[in-house]
Amino acid sequence: MNAGSLAWAALAAVVLLAAAWVGGRGLRRARARGMAIRGVLDAADRLEARLRSARDEIEAVAGSEENPVRGAMRDLLRQRLWLQEHAQDASLAQLEAVRDALESASGRLEFQLQRVRRARAAAEAGPA
Repeated sequence: MNAGSLAWAALAAVVLLAAAWVGGRGLRRARARGMAIRGVLDAADRLEARLRSARDEIEAVAGSEENPVRGAMRDLLRQRLWLQEHAQDASLAQLEAVRDALESASGRLEFQLQRVRRARAAAEAGPA
């Protein structure tokens, strides 16, 4: 093998390594995006299930006219629509922010439900 052939072989090896590195990086990025989207969808599913049971709990106490869960369900639907329209273009930070917002909403919901349960228990216990 002459020096020219060796140079071309070395150049080809460098190009192949660079292509493999770029391809691997793209694959990692796609995998991270897929995991972030799944995280958002999982958080949305958990919140939706909790909202459905919360709606039933609140309606049992306050009736269906006074139920704040309806607004939360609308907000959740807006998040799902945003995700459907923007998931492929959104940054990982945006996807994580949406997931965090959904999880935060779940925490606030649990806090409100605890208040409802305490009020209900106090009402059932009667005057002290």
